[in-house]
Amino acid sequence: MELRTLRYFVAVAEELHFGRAATRLHMSQPPLSRAIKQLETEVGALLLTRSATGVTLTLVGTVLLDEARALLDHADRVRVRVSTAAGAAAITVGILGDSTDPGVVRLAAAYRRNHPGVDIHIRDADLTDPTCGLRAGLVDVALTRAPFDETALTVRTLRTDPVGVVLRADDPLAHREGLRLAELRDRRWFQFSEGTDPLWQSYWNGGRPREGPVVRAVQECLQAVLWNGTIGLAPLGHDLPAEFTVVPLTDMTPSRVVVACNEGDTNPLIRSFIETATAAYRH
Repeated sequence: MELRTLRYFVAVAEELHFGRAATRLHMSQPPLSRAIKQLETEVGALLLTRSATGVTLTLVGTVLLDEARALLDHADRVRVRVSTAAGAAAITVGILGDSTDPGVVRLAAAYRRNHPGVDIHIRDADLTDPTCGLRAGLVDVALTRAPFDETALTVRTLRTDPVGVVLRADDPLAHREGLRLAELRDRRWFQFSEGTDPLWQSYWNGGRPREGPVVRAVQECLQAVLWNGTIGLAPLGHDLPAEFTVVPLTDMTPSRVVVACNEGDTNPLIRSFIETATAAYRH
């Protein structure tokens, strides 16, 4: 199995949609479909069940997803360590959130303009690690959201976003102009896997323990809303499909967009990234 093919599979498995996965991978859908079929041939079993209503993982696909994530994380770690040892002019940026955010777009353009010879690697993180692999040594700098444990990290706030609750469009609360957390006390919420940063988990659960399905990616959150009526929080201003709505929460602390690196890091490329990010998000 090639690492590239495993990355393709993980994208499809997390999006549960070939079109969205192809967009995320910056490729067209036909070669993505061919790569997944070839992977199924190599494995000797179906990994995904395709139907008119969407894509679901088979039991074999679920097992491979866990193993592929672990293998790809390890491969990323190896690449970072080798690049560091070689002293290459490169940095790895972990991103948690919407890559189409105007702040991200401005930052990417400005950093390329300031450092045309630097090779920039992007690691798209899932929702269970708000540091985007920073603590694990997988990235040099993280563009993410707080709160999380900031011990031994340098964290700078770039922007704050109001937060709302994600609901099905036909939910009885979907027509409201605003909601309070107390009105959602009896609903099921998204959960993150065991070991997720407690500050992060508490924030996205509205400050109290909740019950509900465990999710890792944004698309898994949306599927939980669509199929189970689960609710969860999201920053306002993100475009969602018509079957969803986001109602502002009137008593929720805004979400902070931040840039973070390891405390005491003297890499000038990282310092420049932080300064460029601060300027890009001011506009």
